[in-house]
Amino acid sequence: MRLLVAFDKFKDALAARQACELAARAVRANHPDWELDLCPLTDGGEGFADILTHAAGGQLVSFPVTGPRGGLVEAPVGLVSLSRIPAAARARLDLGHIPADSKVALIEMASASGLALLPRDQRDPWQASSRGTGQLIRAAAELGAAAVILGIGGSATHDLGLGALSALGLEFRGAGGRKLIPPVPALWPEMERIEGEAFPSIPPLRIACDVTNPLLGPRGAAAVYASQKGLKPGDYGRLEAGTARVAELLCEHCGRDRSLMEASGAGAAGGFSFGLIVAAGAHLLPGFDLVTDWLDLDARVAAADAVLTGEGRFDRSSLEGKGPGAVASRALALGKAVHVFAGQVAEQGAPPAGLSLHAITPPGTPLAEALKACGANLAASVRQAV
Repeated sequence: MRLLVAFDKFKDALAARQACELAARAVRANHPDWELDLCPLTDGGEGFADILTHAAGGQLVSFPVTGPRGGLVEAPVGLVSLSRIPAAARARLDLGHIPADSKVALIEMASASGLALLPRDQRDPWQASSRGTGQLIRAAAELGAAAVILGIGGSATHDLGLGALSALGLEFRGAGGRKLIPPVPALWPEMERIEGEAFPSIPPLRIACDVTNPLLGPRGAAAVYASQKGLKPGDYGRLEAGTARVAELLCEHCGRDRSLMEASGAGAAGGFSFGLIVAAGAHLLPGFDLVTDWLDLDARVAAADAVLTGEGRFDRSSLEGKGPGAVASRALALGKAVHVFAGQVAEQGAPPAGLSLHAITPPGTPLAEALKACGANLAASVRQAV
């Protein structure tokens, strides 16, 4: 029997790699002779750099960088050889002009400017900065990376990437030329002009992103995501107006068309993608499609007799989305048995033939206890089911 063990993270409880390893140990306890293929998944947030770097046989280098509310955090840059990236993923990256023996860097915004780095009482999009992510980009360039791939899920910021751009050479100034440090939304009313150019030797940037929201409007960054980052309901109008004004300043300084605010994905990560497109020439590409090709996921599903997958929450709509749901759908289409394990399972009628859903958390368990016991609950549920 060959099992594909492909878990995403259980948010605030288990990283994807931890979940895969716990499930694998539970399977081996009952079936030591089974062949297991461990394939941690990522949506561009936590684990993006680690998972893709290890899959391509690269190395991680850690750097102390500025956290989302100041202070220092340790964050990784993954370095892989372009030749070790599967051909389908290389094609998506569109880096044909770069020699095959070049190094490509992988960076995850969540590790430097992520929401999970802040306790709930410190989450505030007016004050959070993406400067640490910009420092990682600069570090990757100084390490000789010929291109940088960014996963931007899980951000704490709504600063249009200005913090990152400040680390890459741009300066944001108020009255009398006062330098705004960091250029977070709380200081935007003071901003009068932008000076400088982005770090001259910055390599090509590719942003892995499945968010399609524009920068502004009812589907924009502030309307859809800012409340998750701590924005108070009464502050939306003020943040939206500030976003529009500063975005126009950035477009004017960089000589870019204002229509980029309406581009699909411009609102991702609090407008981070917009800022990096406008000022640093970044290109967006579909995140989960890149991960699927990078991990050779379709071939690994086809080679398995059955699939174990899961994440924090799973419902019927998950089968139409990314990550574990997409893995399950691919496996079911090939007639494979699929077991999905989740902290919470919202069942809506009978599951499709071949799909078994397992809620690992005992009913009535408080959230804090469920998170603490997530690993043990996952292992016990796998042992019982498989």
